[in-house]
Amino acid sequence: MSTHAVTKSKPSVKARRAKAKKQRRTKAEQRADSSEQILDSAEYLFSKRGLYGVTMRDVAKHVGIHETLVKYYFQNKENLFEAVFARRANVTVSRRMLALEEYERQAGDKPTVEGALHAFLDTDLDLYYYGGEGWMNYAAFGARASNTPEGAAIMDILFDPVVLKLIGILKRALPTHPEENIFWGYHFVTSALMNTLGRTGRIDRLSGGLCHSDDFPAVKKLIARFMAGGFKAIGR
Repeated sequence: MSTHAVTKSKPSVKARRAKAKKQRRTKAEQRADSSEQILDSAEYLFSKRGLYGVTMRDVAKHVGIHETLVKYYFQNKENLFEAVFARRANVTVSRRMLALEEYERQAGDKPTVEGALHAFLDTDLDLYYYGGEGWMNYAAFGARASNTPEGAAIMDILFDPVVLKLIGILKRALPTHPEENIFWGYHFVTSALMNTLGRTGRIDRLSGGLCHSDDFPAVKKLIARFMAGGFKAIGR
């Protein structure tokens, strides 16, 4: 029986380049997936325990990877904390900024406190409530972090533009109010918002189940009207 040598033709240069490009893209996608998994886990753990209650080892264990890989991507816990904060900040800030700008256009020369607060608060509450588990974790993370010096310093950078946009509208809505009272009013608003985002379950127990701390739609119906009354009261 005769045998024939079988020769395999080498892949063309174009094919080799395409394969290499695919491999590079796959590795980049894998790195991105790993980074997102680390951020998701860190976000969840920080939301439960805060900055000082979480270690890089805790994050690695939650993801199911070695601690060195977490350090490879984020170097240290402070960088990881900042990355968790920044990842979703652009989304919430841009949505609220657009809502406030749209409200300004609609209100013209007659903005109201309640209208401005609805634009600022409703957009965020909807994002967290309908955005899925990750966004609810981010809400709780932000609520916990906002009450620490480290978190407040990051919030100054990430969130001040949209907050000052709201305050600018409130000043036009309340031209006779002392300026400091408007800032105090915002302070009270954000305090109530952060307490809501924390979802501690305290209101569930206090109300005997009449209210639920994760019922953001119920909060959305009431908070702007309630806070608007407060702004009017402190102006007198």
